[in-house]
Amino acid sequence: MAIATTGKDVLAKFFDEGAYSALYADGAVTAAFGSANGTPVYAVCQTGAAVAEKDTEKVVKVLDMAAKTGNPVVTFYNSVGAKLEEGLAALSGSAAVAAAVAKVSGVVPQIAVVTGVCGAGSALAAAAADVCIVSKEGELFLTAPFTSAAAGDKLEGAGSAEFAAMAGVAAIVVDSAEEAAAKAAELVGLLPANNLAGPAVFEPSAPAGTLNLAKYCPVEAAASIADANSAVELYAGYGKTVYTALATVAGNVVGIVATKGAEDVLCRNCVSKAARFVRLCDAFSIPVVTLVNTDGFVKSASDDMAGGLREAARLAGTYADATTAKVAVITGKAVGVAYTALANADLTIAVEGCTVAPLDPKAAVTVLYKDELENGTNIAADTAKLAARYAADVCSAAAAVEAGLADMAVPAAGVRAAVVSALDMLSTKRTQRLPKKHGNMSL
Repeated sequence: MAIATTGKDVLAKFFDEGAYSALYADGAVTAAFGSANGTPVYAVCQTGAAVAEKDTEKVVKVLDMAAKTGNPVVTFYNSVGAKLEEGLAALSGSAAVAAAVAKVSGVVPQIAVVTGVCGAGSALAAAAADVCIVSKEGELFLTAPFTSAAAGDKLEGAGSAEFAAMAGVAAIVVDSAEEAAAKAAELVGLLPANNLAGPAVFEPSAPAGTLNLAKYCPVEAAASIADANSAVELYAGYGKTVYTALATVAGNVVGIVATKGAEDVLCRNCVSKAARFVRLCDAFSIPVVTLVNTDGFVKSASDDMAGGLREAARLAGTYADATTAKVAVITGKAVGVAYTALANADLTIAVEGCTVAPLDPKAAVTVLYKDELENGTNIAADTAKLAARYAADVCSAAAAVEAGLADMAVPAAGVRAAVVSALDMLSTKRTQRLPKKHGNMSL
């Protein structure tokens, strides 16, 4: 059952027990303050009508108040657009909201919930939120699909929730507006109230299973360290060789990044997804646990040209720049620049049986044992044999610890305990940044 389009009904569904204090209840935008999932939060709700200048002023006031009081903001988007009868005031109102969203970004969490039509200026604000939830009943677009189609650029599903997910804008897609409100309330409880508050703490529970290296799956690998049923996946429809989720580990909220597996490479979308997620976690000091098992980045000049190299640099820079607690767990392959980008952590755990190397072992032995291979009788078999020996002797978990590339080596069954211990050790981490306006990493 979908949420009704009136702001009163939407807010009653979102807030605990439907109780809240109305701040502004007239016009095309309703605003309120209350508690969602036990956390004080502001909500702004578009009610379906055209947004006037006075409505955008409400939004700016709420964002300003949220920053002053240190409480999250959830905005429900459902509007036919700006009130064109107001002329240029419609444009100034949209610009004011964009500026306010940017100003508050990284101070308090901003969650966008698209339950109806969300286009143009509203779409910019929704896409700029920390997390964007889109109901399948909603529409999210910068350019209206019919306008694009009229210009000869018609794409199936344009403007839909699934389309927004594939574009990397929608972090979560749900079936109905009612589910979207419930998911927003769940996220409000998981995320810290502001950038100075500590992460939320919950009742701990045992994970659903243990790490299985023989049948590696990023979702199951993440579940092996997270408390059972605690994970909320973000960006499931985008960059599918990387899994990203908020979860709890021993009751403490963390962000989990897990690559898909040793045989899967990281394309530019996967890399962008991981960087975006780590940046969100770092903004609110949520510890990041990275499970590394990948063959590396796409080996393609075409992908480099399309932005692969830029995105890889962005990922490496994001991890290096992040001051939140970072734990890397090498569950499989971490070779070359994949290690450089993903294992930049305060504490690195190497799982017994993993491979840590500057170059893939098969490629390395063709260089190191070139003469021996050329003089052999079966190059393929000899290469495989030498590569296995090289991996065991030079690229093992123990070798990584000895070389200083990992801090400890543990069996698969001990990963959860090692991660819990590492997070506990890093819970008091403090980092002093160099004085600067901001970094200039690739965007």
